[in-house]
Amino acid sequence: MSAAPRRGAALLSVLLAATLALLPATAAHADGIRGKQWALAAMHTEEAWRTTKGAGITVAVLDTGVDDEHPDLKGNVLRGKDLVGFGAGRGDSAWANHGTAMAGIIAGHGHGAGNADGVLGIAPEARILPVRVILEDKDPARGEARKTRGNALAEGIRWAADQGADIINLSLGDDSESAHPEPAEDAAVRYALEKGSVVVASAGNGGEKGDHISYPAAYPGVIAATAVDQYGTRASFSTRRWYATVSAPGVDVVIADPDGEYYEGWGTSAAAAFVSGAVALVRAAHPGLTPAQIKRLLEDTARDVPAGGRDDSHGFGFVDPAAAIEKGAGVKPERRTAAAYGHKYFGPGPDPAGSGGDAFDWAAPVAGGLGVLLLGTAVVVWRGRDRRYADAPRPGAH
Repeated sequence: MSAAPRRGAALLSVLLAATLALLPATAAHADGIRGKQWALAAMHTEEAWRTTKGAGITVAVLDTGVDDEHPDLKGNVLRGKDLVGFGAGRGDSAWANHGTAMAGIIAGHGHGAGNADGVLGIAPEARILPVRVILEDKDPARGEARKTRGNALAEGIRWAADQGADIINLSLGDDSESAHPEPAEDAAVRYALEKGSVVVASAGNGGEKGDHISYPAAYPGVIAATAVDQYGTRASFSTRRWYATVSAPGVDVVIADPDGEYYEGWGTSAAAAFVSGAVALVRAAHPGLTPAQIKRLLEDTARDVPAGGRDDSHGFGFVDPAAAIEKGAGVKPERRTAAAYGHKYFGPGPDPAGSGGDAFDWAAPVAGGLGVLLLGTAVVVWRGRDRRYADAPRPGAH
């Protein structure tokens, strides 16, 4: 067996495990969904939308596929590519669940009168380019995909960059004990950055399992998203590592599913999708900025900056697209260059025990403004099957 498929096997199982987890659900009305999207207020979307809602921007979602017929996404999904080639299809319970959820967080536009129902994404006018590189956790063909399609992630990154994707969202990763940098993936990320694609990845869901390094989050140049709850506190599952760039919502996140139901989930997968939506707004407002400049903008304008300027739990703080758009107006575009390695490829480990747990100052007003919010319990409000995901594994693992 070649190195790529072996790597893929580890990734496929780890990716979905590190990305998104869904809780059991009970019945609820669609018109109650918008009020539970606490991330919209926390990320100052109304302020950012005065400038742009992401029109003209393409976000490639490398995942399990995206339901282009979902009412919250219809019209926003481009024709994509399937790099797996087998497994579940439309109408099957194990098809495009995770990818559709991520696409909705990024570019959902809602539905119904005035689009007031359903999920509203951070960049509702952006376009989604779906690239199927992994299978759902419950797909019977996942084992075979691990063995034969371990190179799908690297191929998908290059393909998306060649299609002109402005952002490449990787809500997946390998944070197993054996996780290691894969040359083909690393090269693909560098290729995408050189082509001008901003690459965003989930930091990993290993916060309670040793904080193992997760790839692709750890590759140079990637914007790695950690997860916080509606009070700004680091989610216990969110991996703490040197590569953390910014934090974003990752707990009690409302997501859309191909089955027509809505669920509540958690994971750094969701955090990555929120950051990709934020980047879509920034890039729409300032299309000439390079991936490196946009990454610096997010770092420089993040809110609730940790003591010392950053930490491994929150990165440089909570992502704030409105602030990044404002500051970006004064940034002169640079020539694109690939991310360079520092003196150490592997940086320092997790924060000291007990760090990164304080609530941020936006929590109280946001929570208060939304009324009753669902907490970290199994009590959910949308009817549907009991489903559980991990942070989406890479093609062949995670």
